[in-house]
Amino acid sequence: MERVNSTSLTEFILTGIPYPLRLRTFLFVFFLLIYILTQLGNLLILVTVWVDPQLHARPMYIFLGVLSVIDMGISTIIVPRLMMSFTLGIKPISFGGCVAQLYFYHFLGSTQCFLYTLMAYDRYLAICQPLRYHILMNAKLSTLLVTGAWVAGSIHGALQAILTFRLPYCGPNQVDYFFCDIPAVLRLACTDTTVNEQVTFVDIGVVVATCFSLILLSYVQITQAILRIRTTDGRRRAFSTCGAHVTVVTVYYVPCAFIYLRPETNSPLDGAAALFPTAITPFLNPLIYTLRNQEVKLALKRMIGGPGTKSEV
Repeated sequence: MERVNSTSLTEFILTGIPYPLRLRTFLFVFFLLIYILTQLGNLLILVTVWVDPQLHARPMYIFLGVLSVIDMGISTIIVPRLMMSFTLGIKPISFGGCVAQLYFYHFLGSTQCFLYTLMAYDRYLAICQPLRYHILMNAKLSTLLVTGAWVAGSIHGALQAILTFRLPYCGPNQVDYFFCDIPAVLRLACTDTTVNEQVTFVDIGVVVATCFSLILLSYVQITQAILRIRTTDGRRRAFSTCGAHVTVVTVYYVPCAFIYLRPETNSPLDGAAALFPTAITPFLNPLIYTLRNQEVKLALKRMIGGPGTKSEV
């Protein structure tokens, strides 16, 4: 592709993910359904937490409601653009649109990392410190913690976007990826990107490693506490609640570590791995947290059945 002057570069072309042409229609419909179900599922959780008086003042469900907002946001930022790659013709994204997509993805993605850590800490307090739980964690404190996660995520996203797009881009403008992400965009820079790569590795590495380590530490303590529960039903309920969180965290963190925390390579597996935090995890979260969480299912029954529906003890 012919190089153009850096001042005339006003758009990028996203190549999407490799796929057989005969599957174009199937993939478009598949990701359309994924997007619709993601939005409806997370909206259902958000509405349920908001309207149910037994949930919306409890820290765990405040975190869950915020997680639903983040999942809806990440899905909206990424999946419609991915669907466009399964249609005919070239669908460029403007330079400003690319900047916005990278910023909001890393803003929401890092906020999600912090939120998963808060959710693990909340479960640690609930299971390991049950008598002091309402002193150590309440609705006001959880709101402050969530606000801190949003602010930290915004700073992280701004740092990554500024560092990435301060570089000159003089062509080609074809991003070998399905959205504007740091590794794919940096390959198009017309200057040395070593400093950017090192800062990205350290910044994202610190966020991922710190959050994952704290989550792991929390669940080691939680597992030990659960094994000390004498009743089988108590152990089952505790493992059910925490198992949902561990499943989501694993599906989210492993692909992120694969993409960002390894030497620079242009592997076709990058696109497949990136589908998990951008499309699959936001879709799975409502299913996992409703099917594995008894209190959410009861709240849904109360909401559907009206005020006359009795709560189960």
